[in-house]
Amino acid sequence: MPAEGNKNVQVPAILVLEDGRVFHGVSFGAEGETFGEIVFHTGMTGYQEVLTDPSYHRQIVVMTAPHIGNTGVNDDDAESHRIWVAGYVVREPSRIVSNWRAQRTLEEELRRQGVVGIALSGTRALTRHLRDKGVMRAAISTVETDPDKLRERVLASPQMVGANLAGEVTTAEPYTVRPPDGVPVRFTVAAVDLGIKAMTPQRLAERGCEVRVLPAHTTAEQILALNPDGVFFSNGPGDPAAADAVVETMRGILDAGTPLLGICFGNQILGRALGLETYKLPFGHRGANHPVRETRTGRVYITSQNHGFAVRAPLDGPFDTPYGRAEVSYIGLNDGVVEGLRLLDRPALSTQFHPEAASGPHDAADVFDTFVEMMTAHRQAREAARA
Repeated sequence: MPAEGNKNVQVPAILVLEDGRVFHGVSFGAEGETFGEIVFHTGMTGYQEVLTDPSYHRQIVVMTAPHIGNTGVNDDDAESHRIWVAGYVVREPSRIVSNWRAQRTLEEELRRQGVVGIALSGTRALTRHLRDKGVMRAAISTVETDPDKLRERVLASPQMVGANLAGEVTTAEPYTVRPPDGVPVRFTVAAVDLGIKAMTPQRLAERGCEVRVLPAHTTAEQILALNPDGVFFSNGPGDPAAADAVVETMRGILDAGTPLLGICFGNQILGRALGLETYKLPFGHRGANHPVRETRTGRVYITSQNHGFAVRAPLDGPFDTPYGRAEVSYIGLNDGVVEGLRLLDRPALSTQFHPEAASGPHDAADVFDTFVEMMTAHRQAREAARA
């Protein structure tokens, strides 16, 4: 396996933030320039899953782990068909690849997909700056050497607030994920792809669900025409306050009383469908080490998260919505952010974190079991009503 990051010539690169902060380093990946909202990810593993998560569309991702690339890249761990990050920032690229599953080096993959990155020694200072000042727009460039000129273009680039991005990452055509061999089909789930991660329908399929993944623009009428046992709304990029069409779709599912599960962006869409507000977090939650507490049991889960927006909801008990009573089901222990919602009078729940959690942790996988239990109870109630 060729050495990773070992170019004949190290090409200088600069990272410029919209507040004027400048970092110097060397190119890692494709040469050129890129713009996006710069965020940081605190996970120690899973860089391939991060890169291919559609929720990172239009974001430059800073990895806080100091050594990136040592397990290379393979064709099995990607969460989608391509890398979605707008740019990539690492401290020290691995000089070698040491993993029996590796098929390419990370830098080869970044170059192959045209992803502009930078390796710099100051990722800790950069992360502390973003925690203090908040995430912001930024650019990485190997072609523009004047930071002031690059900053002017950063300030002219689009912000994440108000961005409606689900349509840019969703599947163009419906497709189906079936249970693995030996697992019988028990339920049909319609999954609205707002930027879905491949592991999510796989986790449902492992539990006997035939998952029909649908484009983001699919209407409630089209979904219900499939007569699904449950409907899933996925993670995805952008501002939930700009996703009015998806909110209306979810309200149609809630009106029908079909069991519903939302994850990440889907949690924010459920919040809006219930009449709650969403807001932008200062620097978001991105990593595989975020503790959340289940409000009913007090159990603490260590979770994988990736979000820059959150739902504002009462934390002190049930509250009224147009669809009956609801409650906050999980609370983030780092900052008290709403990490999940549950309707008490209809079969609907959501989590802000990722229970599919590729590459980990898997503490919260029982969320999928709860969804299956909801679909089971709903089917039994319908059969009893027909009897």
